[in-house]
Amino acid sequence: MHWLFGDQLGPHFLDAGDSGEAGPGRNTPLLMIEARSVFRRRRFHRAKAHLVLSAMRHRAAELGDRVTYVRADTYRQGIARSVGDRPLTVHHPTSYAAARLVRSLSQVSVGPARGFLVPRTAFEAWVAEQDGRRLRQEDFYRWVRREHGLLMDGDAPADGRWNLDHDNRQPPPREHGTLPVPPPYRPREDEIDDEVRHDLDRWEGDGDVSFVGRDAPRMFPADRAEARAALKRFLTHRLPSFGPYEDALLAADPVMSHSLLSSSLNLGLLSPAECVERAEAEWRAGRAPLNSVEGFVRQIAGWREYVWQLYWHFGEEYRRSNVLAHTAPLPGWWNELDADAVRARCLRTVLAQVRDTGWTHHIPRLMILGSYALQRGWDPAALTDWFHRCFVDGYDWVMMPNVIGMSQYADGGRMTTKPYTSGGAYVHRMSDLCGPCPYRPGDRTGERACPYTAGYWTFLDRHRERLGGNHRTAQPVRQLQRLHDLDEVRDQEQARGDAPP
Repeated sequence: MHWLFGDQLGPHFLDAGDSGEAGPGRNTPLLMIEARSVFRRRRFHRAKAHLVLSAMRHRAAELGDRVTYVRADTYRQGIARSVGDRPLTVHHPTSYAAARLVRSLSQVSVGPARGFLVPRTAFEAWVAEQDGRRLRQEDFYRWVRREHGLLMDGDAPADGRWNLDHDNRQPPPREHGTLPVPPPYRPREDEIDDEVRHDLDRWEGDGDVSFVGRDAPRMFPADRAEARAALKRFLTHRLPSFGPYEDALLAADPVMSHSLLSSSLNLGLLSPAECVERAEAEWRAGRAPLNSVEGFVRQIAGWREYVWQLYWHFGEEYRRSNVLAHTAPLPGWWNELDADAVRARCLRTVLAQVRDTGWTHHIPRLMILGSYALQRGWDPAALTDWFHRCFVDGYDWVMMPNVIGMSQYADGGRMTTKPYTSGGAYVHRMSDLCGPCPYRPGDRTGERACPYTAGYWTFLDRHRERLGGNHRTAQPVRQLQRLHDLDEVRDQEQARGDAPP
């Protein structure tokens, strides 16, 4: 019997692997376990719990009599009830906790991970070739493209350039409140979704579990057919405009031209290979510009793969990284997704998006949510857990490197060369969020002082010794000497405390 975890739901978890390793076999019986304890351990976003359970139950319905679908209190209980001591196989799970579980079960044989372009053994061989040099994402991305022949013309990158980021950092068009592109794919709920919603209501009513956020109609695919339809719609209607505005924000258009495919990839409904190969085919057919296609390929073959590999390469102790000694707890309004308590329009807008959908794209995550937490010295491990719980595409392997390494700079530069934070000027340039805000991005002090601008300078001030020695942050640290009102800024931000801005 072969065990499928809830993020191993696509056909590539049953077929032969890319490197030729055998799959479970066409007639191998399958096991899926819906463990209630998962939802007790963390206070997940309601929309995330809905999506995961809906996807698992849809997959079980597709597999029919071939699968034994067990609803149990824990995974161990589910195995004891359905398998006993009989042999069980499983593909390598996606978290340290799940990996420890399967290793502790004597009858379980663990095969290589699926759902990624690069086997872990190949990544470690690449690391050895770096000969002690820093593991730069750009170097890794170029290696993946060479190895997989992605956007390549022979040995050279397509059009002679590896990186088209310069073409993909445009601010939003000021003449539109939304991008003039067709909307993304939206699934239709069915009787399985009705059953899931009823079960979640019952569990919550019984006091067995507790959620945050809102469970609106499901926004994200829950089965393979829906995921393929979402990919097709993105490639056909939205990929051409994705690149230029991938870093931009519009208050009325949280999706912009983003693909909304991250949850489908992370549930295993789509494979990364099919996504990047079909995107490249759009460019080669002349239906999408190279900058948009390269930006999309970079997100999947570059960043997603890089984060997955670093999760295992750095080890579980990476979670405890905290070189900036940030220990402040997350405030209640943040944990409860209480966007209505917030006056700062950018943070209020983004927190409301998370509350209502369990999703927002990468720039709000990094430069609105992550930047605010970094500036205020919040505990990076607690913030990692918050992102894990509150985002539909959030998993331990996704969030630990993204939050600890990139967003919070808690590893001191093992993953990125500088902290990713800014004052209100960046938000003003890349969005339409500052106009009606009660704060002004250029003000450091006073009633209209932007919390991001003031927070930026106090963050640099607190860590001036460390950041002054970093060539990418040394210049703004030197500018602290020219701030005549720095004492006032310090006092102001200390008085703000953890109150919503």
